[in-house]
Amino acid sequence: MNTSALLPSNDTPLCYRINNPPFKYVPTIASAYFSSIFSVLGITSNLIAFVVLIKSFQRTHSSSRSSFLIFLGGLVITDFMGLVVTGSIVVSFHVTHFNWRNLDPHCHFCNFMGMSMVFYGLCPLLLGAAMALERFIGITRPFARTTTLPRRRTVFMLLLVWFFAGCIALLPLTGVGSYHMQMPGSWCFFNISSEGNDLTFSVLFSMVGLTCIAVSFVLNTVTVVTLIKVCCGQDKMQRPRDQEVEMMVQLILIMAIASICWCPMLIYILVNSSTEEAVKDESVLLYIRLATCNQIFDPWIYIMCHVSRIRSLLHKLC
Repeated sequence: MNTSALLPSNDTPLCYRINNPPFKYVPTIASAYFSSIFSVLGITSNLIAFVVLIKSFQRTHSSSRSSFLIFLGGLVITDFMGLVVTGSIVVSFHVTHFNWRNLDPHCHFCNFMGMSMVFYGLCPLLLGAAMALERFIGITRPFARTTTLPRRRTVFMLLLVWFFAGCIALLPLTGVGSYHMQMPGSWCFFNISSEGNDLTFSVLFSMVGLTCIAVSFVLNTVTVVTLIKVCCGQDKMQRPRDQEVEMMVQLILIMAIASICWCPMLIYILVNSSTEEAVKDESVLLYIRLATCNQIFDPWIYIMCHVSRIRSLLHKLC
């Protein structure tokens, strides 16, 4: 395990009181290559997905399809910006090995990265729940409104999700939780602890994430069952269901990937904050890397699950 070269004193800024740089560690080439390839692959994938979504949005004439594409566009933008902001900092550290204490003596830079990690981590989970709710209402309550969410209302919901995630990310700056330097010194995140305000924020972060995944699972399950009944019922020929099937396939894949990538990290935070078990730096680093994979896998859902491919597959199955 990496150890701090300098013991923190009372006048040490808050973000360096647990891990105080400079650190004694052996730099590895693998870390730099891993971070660089990881960031470039994710950024490129999200750019391709954004182009695909723009073309799909220009061709669509369905109100429900437009609303869903707006949510997907917001998810792509969030994933793209998350990789650009956090990836540039991590790659810069592995290339230059700069000293955080010299570069950021007042923790402003560390707090910014910590807020970015929380914000860009929660947004995909919140957006997944919002999309599940939109599809649930659109399919199970088709007569509750003449059309699905208007575009302006969809944009408002997207902005509301960003605002809510931003408010949670700002809580440590108000004293609820705290952002700290994380080993091996390339990133900052909130302190996972079972004491004081750090406990409150740790539980809040994990519960918000797990609740979003649970809500998405329940709503998507009910929606899929309803859609199967509609497609196989007596009114199955009233209107084409290809786009609705495509949206549900994408939504289920988004939920599955988010669950696989984020559940280990969220459960680990909840368990360690609820008990007095020591937090292992290696475990946190492993789980956060797995969670970040969500930003790489998400865009390929939109790229691969195009309506023409779904329609071709349905025709073959029938």
